[in-house]
Amino acid sequence: MPSSGPRERDPRSGRLNDQEFRVSSFFLAAGTDLITDRLALRPWSADEIATVVGDGRSAHWAEDFPAEGDRVIAGFIGAQADPSSEHAHRQIVERDSGLVVGSISLLWPPSDGRVEFGYGVVPSRRGRGYAPEAARALVAYALASPNVHTVYADVELANPASVRVLEKAGLERRSSDDVTARFRAVTPEPHRA
Repeated sequence: MPSSGPRERDPRSGRLNDQEFRVSSFFLAAGTDLITDRLALRPWSADEIATVVGDGRSAHWAEDFPAEGDRVIAGFIGAQADPSSEHAHRQIVERDSGLVVGSISLLWPPSDGRVEFGYGVVPSRRGRGYAPEAARALVAYALASPNVHTVYADVELANPASVRVLEKAGLERRSSDDVTARFRAVTPEPHRA
């Protein structure tokens, strides 16, 4: 779905306009890849999963990929019945270099119209806005699914960088306790099933 133009910020909260977030995807689905301005979100292949789980290396990975979280995700994907589903876990690929720089996942299938997601970018590529860019694309992709009305992420408050990622991605903080906060994005009411 093409972008519907630049997103505007709410003058009171400084957040990106929710309605614009909901109708604008900021990505192009190309086959199974989700394409943003700077990134491709590509499903993991069986060979890549085996390489990560086996502590191997690939020439198309950033020097610090995979991180520990990527190894955990690869093991999880490898244990799934259908790791190549339409809503597969994805590698975050820098389009300019072609290098894998992180991973992002929907914890599919949804439960009562809600689906959780998680992400990680290797240290050498942090601070470039890749995580919010990838999150915006994956959240928009998930919300385009007819059986999803809410996409959320839980984040530890001790990780302020991850809190900023979710804020920059346009998600709304819905709840928190002393340890974690939940952020979410929802479809507009008229489109809910």
